[in-house]
Amino acid sequence: MTTDSAGSSTPSAAAPTAGAGGQAPLRNARFAALPELAGVLTGQTPLAKGSKGAGVRAVQQALLDMGFSVPGGGADGIFGAQSAKAVSNFQVHARSAFPEVRPTGTVDAATLRALDALAPAPGQRGQTQHLPPPRYKGTSVRVVVVKDEHRTFLFDVQGQLQSIFGNAVGTGTTRTDPGLKKVTGKLNEAQSRDLGKKLWGGPVFGPRIIDLSWADGSRSGEELHGTSAPADLGEDVSHGCVRHDNADIIVLADALKVGDMVAIVDSIIDPNLGTPPAAPPDLSGAVASRK
Repeated sequence: MTTDSAGSSTPSAAAPTAGAGGQAPLRNARFAALPELAGVLTGQTPLAKGSKGAGVRAVQQALLDMGFSVPGGGADGIFGAQSAKAVSNFQVHARSAFPEVRPTGTVDAATLRALDALAPAPGQRGQTQHLPPPRYKGTSVRVVVVKDEHRTFLFDVQGQLQSIFGNAVGTGTTRTDPGLKKVTGKLNEAQSRDLGKKLWGGPVFGPRIIDLSWADGSRSGEELHGTSAPADLGEDVSHGCVRHDNADIIVLADALKVGDMVAIVDSIIDPNLGTPPAAPPDLSGAVASRK
């Protein structure tokens, strides 16, 4: 899974040429062979809570492969509340490239067209277009946390995309502060468990904690860590830290080293991503330790 290290590419929102019956065919092999999706394209039978079948399963698997959290049943072919949450997060991601997409949690024709364009081929993971650049105000970063779509993007040191993970971020009152951060330490499973018991009475941080500071080294009070509540991934539920699936946080912790840079942004179209050096980041928002 790779992307151009020069930054994000934006897909064309134009529909393919219409075929027989007046509807442009789906191009991604994930969806093209599923006749039950024809009703979605005509606007007659969108996928929503209660929908079942191979079309639902294909959408769920595409979302999982793109790093959106579908806790619980995963790609089980049953469209429930967790699937609706994942669809809504995808719609938030896609709307800047596909203006007709709205964050409804229902797979309508516009959403299916966007999925058809952005999802990888069957058997592959990640994305190759419409990605955040691995730079924040001109500084190269290893991680970009995009809050509104609840995904964490991991890049290698050359700026190539390695993985995308679902996340949960802070609430409106205990928000995850956007800006340029730096990895200052990593806690292993035993240390994460002990800290969770000390601060919150249980192993709430999962098997790893990646401690963050602001870019100048001053404390931000935020961490990337695992979770004891995977059903909450894809939501604004934390005390400010960025939660991940426990398997995913191990991958992140193994990939990152102390000193690596992390960008936290509100959305994929944050103007600080990929821009040349400008004013230094706001370093005035140090907060107490959170989760």
